[in-house]
Amino acid sequence: MTGTTVAGGRTAPGADADEQQRAPRNWRPLLLLVPAFVIVSLFFLAPLVDVFIRSVTDPQPGLQNYRWLFTTEANIAVVARTFGTALLVTVVCLLLAYPYAYLMTIVSDRTRGVLQLFVMLPLWTSILVRTLAWMVLLQDTGPINGLLEAWFGIGPIPLIRTTFGVALGMCQVLLPFMVLPLYSSMAKIDKRLLPAASNLGANPVTAFFTVYLPLSRPGIFAGSVTVFILGLGFYIIPALLGSSKEIMVSALIQQQISVFLMWGHGTALGIFLLVCTILLLVIVTRLNRGASLFPGVEKR
Repeated sequence: MTGTTVAGGRTAPGADADEQQRAPRNWRPLLLLVPAFVIVSLFFLAPLVDVFIRSVTDPQPGLQNYRWLFTTEANIAVVARTFGTALLVTVVCLLLAYPYAYLMTIVSDRTRGVLQLFVMLPLWTSILVRTLAWMVLLQDTGPINGLLEAWFGIGPIPLIRTTFGVALGMCQVLLPFMVLPLYSSMAKIDKRLLPAASNLGANPVTAFFTVYLPLSRPGIFAGSVTVFILGLGFYIIPALLGSSKEIMVSALIQQQISVFLMWGHGTALGIFLLVCTILLLVIVTRLNRGASLFPGVEKR
């Protein structure tokens, strides 16, 4: 019997827990979420619903816009180029950011602060200014080609209006979004694990791939997902450093809406990117099961 009193006037051990289960839940704290829900609905959900409706009603009701998207060879090439470029940028950023983030975990506090400053400093500069700077550096008569011709007798090499130029500019912008999650994950790893693995007979390479790399997996997943998703939606850098041959989905959306006034085509492309992003998050979450997708946020 629950809620009974034992000798001495004390309540039975399970009485309090049973009374808490029977007590009605207080839903009043949820009212604090109402303003946030209204704001999200007005500024995110409502435009998203409008975009989806336009994609299936403009210029007439039906799925002709999605049929155009998936049956036009030029569109398929643009989508493949967008995903390929985003994947390339993600891999390059991971290869560059991993040793940098590891270095941040083993240096002194003062040196770590300097390294963090180098990571954050580009974020304080406008992306348009940085892209214009790359345009100056990568052009045929720019400093890079000038050095290649002066030192190695090579040149001019076409660096701008190429996939290489687009990927280089995107890597420079997106690198901090890879470094920070990696550092957040690596900072939690016990530095004594690698020496312990070495004492047990593992060589440094084996110790890294069997001990350190798996423990840094949350940072790898979080940084890779962030960089890849941001890379899918880049517009300024491909527009300025690329050409019509390097057009990506974001530029195609702008072209369909602003140039051809085909709102249905542009919104269908936008919905397609949104669905791809959601599917990517679902897949990565399942692959990263057992760990938090976002380092620094503990999974309960």
